[in-house]
Amino acid sequence: MIKTQILPLALSCITLFYSTSNFATSSPPGINLVNKNITLEQVTKDVSYLANDKLNGRGNFSAEIHIAANYIAKRFNDAGLVPAKGYDSFFQKYQVKQINPLSLSLSINKEKLRPENLAMASTTDTFNWSFSKSKKQDSLVKIHTIGSKDDMHKTLGKLNALGGQHIVLLHPTHEKMFKRYQQYFAQGLTTLVSSAQASAQNDAMLLVLTSTTTEQVNSFSVKAKNKINISELNNVVATIPGHSKPEEIILYSAHYDHLGIADTQNNTDLIYNGADDDASGTAAIINLAHHFAKQQNNARTLMFAAFSAEEIGGFGSRYFSKQLNPETITAMINIEMIGKPSKFGAGAVWMTGMERSNLGEQLNAALAGTDMKIHQDPYPEQGLFYRSDNATLARLGVPAHSFSSTQLDKDQHYHSVSDDLASLDLASLHKVIKALAVSTQPLVDGKITPSRIDINLIKEQGKIY
Repeated sequence: MIKTQILPLALSCITLFYSTSNFATSSPPGINLVNKNITLEQVTKDVSYLANDKLNGRGNFSAEIHIAANYIAKRFNDAGLVPAKGYDSFFQKYQVKQINPLSLSLSINKEKLRPENLAMASTTDTFNWSFSKSKKQDSLVKIHTIGSKDDMHKTLGKLNALGGQHIVLLHPTHEKMFKRYQQYFAQGLTTLVSSAQASAQNDAMLLVLTSTTTEQVNSFSVKAKNKINISELNNVVATIPGHSKPEEIILYSAHYDHLGIADTQNNTDLIYNGADDDASGTAAIINLAHHFAKQQNNARTLMFAAFSAEEIGGFGSRYFSKQLNPETITAMINIEMIGKPSKFGAGAVWMTGMERSNLGEQLNAALAGTDMKIHQDPYPEQGLFYRSDNATLARLGVPAHSFSSTQLDKDQHYHSVSDDLASLDLASLHKVIKALAVSTQPLVDGKITPSRIDINLIKEQGKIY
């Protein structure tokens, strides 16, 4: 799950145990196949491999993330899946650009400002801005003032969604929030390298802590330099072609990257194993792929995508979304952190953005006769609909939702080195996967079609940071 950019959350601790978790005999038709095809033993093997210390936390740009990708690809191949249309392998390669600040200077009205009062987010390596009212120049750089009573976070969010080049003058009363943005920007930014990104290469935002207002600016001069590094990453994407409705796609997804190795020596355990986040979800899509492949009767095409770069901004799903027509995706089942019992009980799962489509209602109809239910997101204040890979596809109108069981108000393992296999409840994880298999079967069979998401009600993706 993507960490919030400015207000990081601390999320829980459950013990590991094994038990059978089959549905009741009064369950709907097909449940026997689910119990046969999706076993606790195999789920345990998959999540154990992905969360093993030897993979060093599956950090993006590490050698180990490629080992994880190879494992996922092999499991897809073993199930008889085939690459996505237009690809000759399960690997969907893309590039990301890491941007780290090197230097920044700003003068306003020929007075140089102190570096500690500046913060910069930029998508380019260097830029030089200058403007003078006396020369009657037109400038592409827009100057904004955020006064003492203005909502700084909301205003910056709007400018970020707009893109372009901005100097933002912040009243000193915003110093505390400014420092948090400054710290975040100083860590460097990452952007997706693509043709669509080329037109936005000069997007930048400069924050200035000052009592000066826009009206008082007669001239300015900015010089900035960043270090650029371009790296290649992979999504792992596989399909089961549909029989009667092959042009319609049901997408099952999870992210397989995590945080890698800690950069501090304060703890003897330095590996962010990411067992729950999101080896659990990745194990789910692998086992769902095997289950549906054995049926050999799916009406719609089933696509299984293991995304990378979720933890650094969701760039794997962003790239994926540009490789196919979103209108062809009937629904997206994004599985995120299902390794521990939810507040609704062991094996119970909740769904983000349930009010945005009728998918949840349809899935619950399919679960009639079981002891399972898809619950509504119990943490709406956390904005979780936007914090995983479903958000990218939802912005394109796809009924794209994330399914989770984590207890955000109790989880002490989120983005911690303690998120390892011992913290999981494997029986609960197993039951969630089977519940998703049963509830999504009508999607696979082509019997239900959820309503599309209204893109006008979706928050835009930032263009600068």
